[in-house]
Amino acid sequence: MKRRGFLGLSAMGSVALMSGACNQKTVQENKTESSAILKLACQEGVAPGDTLTEKLDFLEEHGFTGIEPGGNGLASRVDDFQKQLNNRKIKVSAIVAGFDGYLIAVDPAIRKRAMNSMKQILEAAGALGSAGLIMVPAFNNQPALPHKQSREILIEQLQELGEIAHKNNTYMLLEPLNRRETYFLRQVADAAAIARDTESKGVGVMGDFWHMTWEETSDMGAIISGGEYLQHMHIASRQRRRMPGEDEGDNYIDGFKALKYINYQKDISLECWSDNDHRIVIPEAVKLIKEQWEQA
Repeated sequence: MKRRGFLGLSAMGSVALMSGACNQKTVQENKTESSAILKLACQEGVAPGDTLTEKLDFLEEHGFTGIEPGGNGLASRVDDFQKQLNNRKIKVSAIVAGFDGYLIAVDPAIRKRAMNSMKQILEAAGALGSAGLIMVPAFNNQPALPHKQSREILIEQLQELGEIAHKNNTYMLLEPLNRRETYFLRQVADAAAIARDTESKGVGVMGDFWHMTWEETSDMGAIISGGEYLQHMHIASRQRRRMPGEDEGDNYIDGFKALKYINYQKDISLECWSDNDHRIVIPEAVKLIKEQWEQA
């Protein structure tokens, strides 16, 4: 490597280290009291119970304020959800996928199917007062377009979907995954940049502590980079995607500090599983999350 290239890379590395240190220092020096609220949600399939009523009863008993259903067939369930949630403290959180196809497919027909099904879910999400539709642009097992072309196609489609989402008072939520699952979108900052470039009030992003374990150098930096675009969070254990607390060293304090710093008032939702009884491990996870939120 030539001297000029070496010095350039060294300077970039120094800037990255300083950026991480500044994130930490900025949060530590922020003396303004945060208006952040800890609001816990749980995916419908994770909550114990044989019926929606049983699941809602359990979640309400343990202090949850949100339930996160899947998008598949959601339009036909709107009336049932509205009736079941009447006079409860629990609301519908974000909607997990459930659409047909994906937005940056090689085949335009697959993209069109994805657009049409997402529009239906967004309308249902709006009727339920949901935070938005969680969308992963692509997975590793799907044929890939060149990255630049994929990004251009995605932004163009998100502009249209974002307008529909905004009209329904909800969001299209971009979810970064880890590299074992996707080749395209892996960091919160990248998702926020795409959301920004759409110039749409109906496009936001979410973070997932489990995916962040593998892709982010800093929970704090990732969350602060999401900033105003961050509309939802997922949480799971840091190593095996089990319930928080089931992996040794599960720690979310720096991420919680960042959520407090940006005055986050959206949901943190359980997207995880356990080999143990969910009726036992979910309350234990809630206890851990609350303790670390206070420590943050």
